[in-house]
Amino acid sequence: MSKKILVAGAGGFIGSHLVKRLKKEGNWVRGVDLKYPEFSGTAADDFVIGDLRDTGLCRHIADTRFDEVYQLAADMGGAGFVFTGTNDADIMHNSASINLNMLEACRRKNIKKIFYSSSACMYPEYNQMDPDNPKCSEDSAYPAAPDSEYGWEKLFSERLYLAYRKNHGIEVRIARYHNIFGPEGTWCGGREKSPAALCRKVAETEDGGSIEVWGDGKQTRSFLYIDECLEGTIRLTRSDFTGPVNIGSEEMVTINQLAETIMEIAGKKLSIKHIPGPLGVRGRNSDNKLIKEKLGWTPSMSLKKGLEITYKWIKEQVEQTKKAKK
Repeated sequence: MSKKILVAGAGGFIGSHLVKRLKKEGNWVRGVDLKYPEFSGTAADDFVIGDLRDTGLCRHIADTRFDEVYQLAADMGGAGFVFTGTNDADIMHNSASINLNMLEACRRKNIKKIFYSSSACMYPEYNQMDPDNPKCSEDSAYPAAPDSEYGWEKLFSERLYLAYRKNHGIEVRIARYHNIFGPEGTWCGGREKSPAALCRKVAETEDGGSIEVWGDGKQTRSFLYIDECLEGTIRLTRSDFTGPVNIGSEEMVTINQLAETIMEIAGKKLSIKHIPGPLGVRGRNSDNKLIKEKLGWTPSMSLKKGLEITYKWIKEQVEQTKKAKK
């Protein structure tokens, strides 16, 4: 049966892909964001351009009883945006305002089901010092000590959604995303995440050259392809489990290994030049025991397969940009 669905943040990377997926199911979808998707037209039936920090706009878009609301809108980016410290006030103010407004707008319209995209950045720094053995099980979140204000805002907003569940009976669903990547994501300009940044650097560099990597490259992460993220998000939203739950891959690699995999895909032999830069925690990996227990599902796509698709797309963007400059 077709659902009526609202996607906040529908102009962003994950939001625009989510709209496409929900439309394929035959649902009616309204998207809202400050901007349209950057790399393709929106698949939404109705797309509202507007600022979700505006209480009036949130009430305007939540004007009927949607079957599902997906709240993905946030002020965010990769390490170059989050960990420099210069964007902290904006990150906290903007994202918290969006969540406060969206929840209240949904409460006023008696909308009962809302998904919130939290982040693995809310996990304590003290559990992520050893790159080989990071601890990111859902129950390890407290005592809280995120390594960024972005992580603190995510943690606050998790509590906010749970409070609305307790006090107003809204069926909230909370996922902690771990480094989602894929085509049609930001790949340049400072807000891109490491898979996109490294794909771009490899695509731009001639065989035999070198690319720059922040730090010693031994910091570890796991990366989840966009289609797996969407599957987990929709499964969680339509389950009976509130969360929070990790949506991520357990295939942990160092940043050096990530770069080397992309070089292999590109068929290039490049050297890595390590330079100072913002790093985040030393190690992070998704712990998928809880999602397997509660949803009977875990992501299965390999990192390399996802990178192959992503590298091909970013290489095309790099080549188009070069042509446009000539």
